[in-house]
Amino acid sequence: MNLPNHFELLATDGAARTGRLTTPHGLVRTPAFMPVGTAGAMKGMHWREVRDAGADIVLGNTYHLMLRPGAERIAGLGGLQRFTGWGGPMLTDSGGFQVMSLSELRKVTEKAVTFRSHIDGTKVELSPERSIEVQRLLGSDIAMQMDECVRLPAERADIERAMQLSLRWAERSKRAFEAAPDGYMLFGIVQGGDVPDLRHASARGLTGIGFHGYAIGGLAVGEPQAVMLAMIEETAPALPVDRPRYLMGVGTPEDILEAVARGVDMFDCVMPTRNGRHGMAFTRFGQINLRNARHVDDPRPLDEESPWPAANGYSRAYLHHLVRSGETLGAMLLSEINVAYYQQLMQGIRDAVANGTFEDFRTKTRAGWARGDIAPR
Repeated sequence: MNLPNHFELLATDGAARTGRLTTPHGLVRTPAFMPVGTAGAMKGMHWREVRDAGADIVLGNTYHLMLRPGAERIAGLGGLQRFTGWGGPMLTDSGGFQVMSLSELRKVTEKAVTFRSHIDGTKVELSPERSIEVQRLLGSDIAMQMDECVRLPAERADIERAMQLSLRWAERSKRAFEAAPDGYMLFGIVQGGDVPDLRHASARGLTGIGFHGYAIGGLAVGEPQAVMLAMIEETAPALPVDRPRYLMGVGTPEDILEAVARGVDMFDCVMPTRNGRHGMAFTRFGQINLRNARHVDDPRPLDEESPWPAANGYSRAYLHHLVRSGETLGAMLLSEINVAYYQQLMQGIRDAVANGTFEDFRTKTRAGWARGDIAPR
């Protein structure tokens, strides 16, 4: 029951992998980090900056775009890539995360999830079939199956119920996707919380159904990092070697580096832009808080070795001033810096895996974060 494979594995180094994924809107180099443009926009950034930073693919949100401006409207305007002006590969989630995050506004049944819109209170039904229909209307290169995500910690019975429901929804999602044009992809989502045997059962069920790629869902939802990494170690080896593996909603640079070491190929997270809006910068020195007074008189750039203009061309004093003054430009510049750093990290990982030096890269990168920021002036 396997679908055509659009993923080419180019090299491995231990469990770490590098490859490329061919989509209707272009190539995606893996490991890949997908910046999140929830409502068809990257908060604080123009699409050209996202592209210039090195991103091959971005993520859009099915639930939010379905509500506003509407999937049918976007389809009538040429699809999500044309509507937004991004033009490149896009992945859309299924709405499953909102089953967890909007738990006070929804009801889950075997048939579907019924939401009460957070915008105007209107009732909206999202079934596996409607989720796939919306994603096809959006024109996303990679669609995700509808699933139920459970916040951790949770009781085993709740985790197992959601995992089994997600498997049944996976079958329905695949049937609904059958009419999609060649080249477009559907990924299944492994659930099972922090219970290894449930993760294994979910992986077996999904590979039996057959998908273009496989995601590891239901992590980074309240559990410690050690638990997340343990679940990746349980799950990744159970997935087909020749298909891309996507860890949903993750995460920090350290999370990404450690997940790559365990065989993961794709990531997404709001953290680069969200933290940028709150005065935080991701750098080779670790995370830096530009609100801190130590930067107030510092004429040095954030990172003189960074290739990104905002990181090497503005003084720390100016960035500090913008952040403390609440200027929009501060959030914009730090969001750019963060997305660019994430993409720089991914390029370093890809190069290291291709050259067989991933462990050396991993050690040096972690050592740089551990040393911390340069000494204050």
